[in-house]
Order: sequence, then structure tokens, then C-alpha cells
Amino acid sequence: MSGFLIRLAIGAFGLWVAQALVRGISIDGTLTLILAALLLGVVNAVVRPIFVLLTLPLTLLTLGLFLLVINALMLELVAFLVPGFHVADFFSALFGSIVVSIVSWAASAWIGPSGRFEVLIVEKRPPE
Repeated sequence: MSGFLIRLAIGAFGLWVAQALVRGISIDGTLTLILAALLLGVVNAVVRPIFVLLTLPLTLLTLGLFLLVINALMLELVAFLVPGFHVADFFSALFGSIVVSIVSWAASAWIGPSGRFEVLIVEKRPPE
């Protein structure tokens, strides 16, 4: 359960950073931010794989760049479903999805697959 909450907080932080950096994205309040992060996680887990599978030829043709468009569409879908979360246009969604992806990737680097913080301790032993 704590892993889920940590990933939800990372998603919410990514959306907050996107709102701060991208002019066309606005979030009305904290509850809206949390709801948008929760729904973005659900949309990325359920709807996004279907879109990726259906657009696989186009994704291969563009060498994977079409995945950026799919991420932007997922962000616009969340903005459509969550009242108080606004995305002005497609380019705002595109840049916002890039920001959310980078922030989520950077924050998830500190968290293992189990959803817990992981610290690697390297001990240097003297040669024998």
C-alpha cells in the first residue's frame, strides 16, 4: 500500500511541476491534483497499452516518436475527465506529458520495483 501512495505522490509531483513549467496547464486545487494523478495512473495502466497496441505500425514508422503523441492524448483525456484540471491545447499536453515523464522517471530512480525507497551501500574492503 505504501508503494502505491509513493507512486501517487510522484505522479502528483510530476503534474505539479508540469503546471508550474507549462503555460497551458492549470490545476485548481490539491484535491484536483491528487485526483488527476490517480486517474493518470489508471489511464496509463489501462487505456495507454490499448492505444500503443492499436498504433504500433505508426509508432514503428516514426521510430517511437508517436509515443509522445499518445502520452499527450492520455494527459488530455485526464484533463477532460477531471473537473478543475485544464489543458489548453495539444502542445501544452505534449510538453506537459514530457515534463511529467521526466519528473516521474527521475523520482522513480530512487524507488525500486516494490515501491519502497532503496539505498545501495557499497563497502570497500582492503585487499587481502
